[in-house]
Amino acid sequence: MRMFSIPTATRTFIALACAVTCLASSAATITISKRDAPGVGFNDPTPVAPVGGNMGTTLGEQRYIVYRHVADIWERNLQSNVNITVSAGWEALTCTANSAVLGSAGAWNIWHDFPGALPNTWYHQALANKIAGTNLSEGEPDDGTGYGNVDIKTQFNANLGNPDCLAGSSFYLGLDGKAGSNVNFVETLLHELGHGLGFSALTITTSTGARVQNRPSVWEQFMYDNTAQKTWLNMTDAERKASAVNPLKLAWIGTNAVKAAALLKATPVLQITSPQPGASRVIDYNPSPFGAVPVTPSTFGALANIKAQAGEAGPGCAPYEAANTMAVKGKVAIISRGGCTFVIKVKNAQNAGAIGAILVNNVAGALLPAGADGSITIPSGAVAMADGDLLKAAVPGAVPYGSRNGPGTATALWSSDPTRIAGADSRGRPLLYTPSVLASGSSVSHWDVSASPNLLMEPNINADLGIVLDAPKDLTLPLMRDIGW
Repeated sequence: MRMFSIPTATRTFIALACAVTCLASSAATITISKRDAPGVGFNDPTPVAPVGGNMGTTLGEQRYIVYRHVADIWERNLQSNVNITVSAGWEALTCTANSAVLGSAGAWNIWHDFPGALPNTWYHQALANKIAGTNLSEGEPDDGTGYGNVDIKTQFNANLGNPDCLAGSSFYLGLDGKAGSNVNFVETLLHELGHGLGFSALTITTSTGARVQNRPSVWEQFMYDNTAQKTWLNMTDAERKASAVNPLKLAWIGTNAVKAAALLKATPVLQITSPQPGASRVIDYNPSPFGAVPVTPSTFGALANIKAQAGEAGPGCAPYEAANTMAVKGKVAIISRGGCTFVIKVKNAQNAGAIGAILVNNVAGALLPAGADGSITIPSGAVAMADGDLLKAAVPGAVPYGSRNGPGTATALWSSDPTRIAGADSRGRPLLYTPSVLASGSSVSHWDVSASPNLLMEPNINADLGIVLDAPKDLTLPLMRDIGW
């Protein structure tokens, strides 16, 4: 057997039988080791009021209560006779006033060729220990970090919510899911510990397709590219590199996850009607996690474009001037991505009198808008860049086909396509996240953002997730079972 230490990647925001010698597995036990300095992170003495069932009286205490709460959830969902160890800390991670790295988690050690493993195959340490029935790193010398033998290393942003670190949006430390416009730390940590426990293709460099020491990960047998018509296990480095940026084509074929994928719903679509010949069409969209929930089927509204405004950071990022206000009043604003958050874009459209908004990606691939704002009441959704370009063209294209009562308009209706499953391929196999522009630390190691309902292990933390990890709510545990949990 061999061990290899591998630092976790930062997130911008993984079916084997146990060897016959193993004992029957019992519920897992997770031990959290704090590594913060005095006055920092878990040791922060700042007084706080209880919130959402978290009765801690200091910031540090409340942070640890969430950690323990989330560890308890994972303990109830996993079986292992070997203690799972987590090194946890709070650090000053990359920040600006409008963006921030929330944190990350990952396996600190990986293993191959231990009892019960597939030959010459990498496993995250927690899973390797469970399959082997023993702590594989016990007795191994520390790597000098003080946590060289742990299963998982986590770090989260201690400054989140400060004026220079995603100002005004801090971690919500309640246990009741009512995060509002803040970042739900329960969901975030639940997601990140999932990566550390095995939900990631950790040993593959997605930018090159290369493997650590040229050994495959236990994931690769289940990663099937519908274009290449082969699994990653049977691909070259170049083929894996191409597959990692092949949108909506990389499916997970593990038996447990495929069976559980029946929970995915029909693909949400917008039906566009226009008097212009050839302009009517059906396009896919992803609903926003904020604002009114789209009613399917129902009329959305007439479409409207907005024009660039002087000095704004990006399309729709500043309050609308008179011309844009007149254009969108009583209509659905089409707004391109970039420059500011999705919430700001939709709120500005709402303030200008729009009855809805369509957010358009600025790169190829699906777009899942994130964010929260309880003051947004209009519905919105996001579409791919190519589809957005067609929508924008449909607005002026419809004008000449009006009547004596007014210019022609292109109109959108909320609908769904029952012949296609959201977040799955044509055979109902759930899709992994492979945007056309590689997202380091996110591509491949998440479910695709097109999944409906939203899943815990998508690259965005959505407000509707909850803490259930299994079907018929979620696909996290089915995938974990496929790889050996």
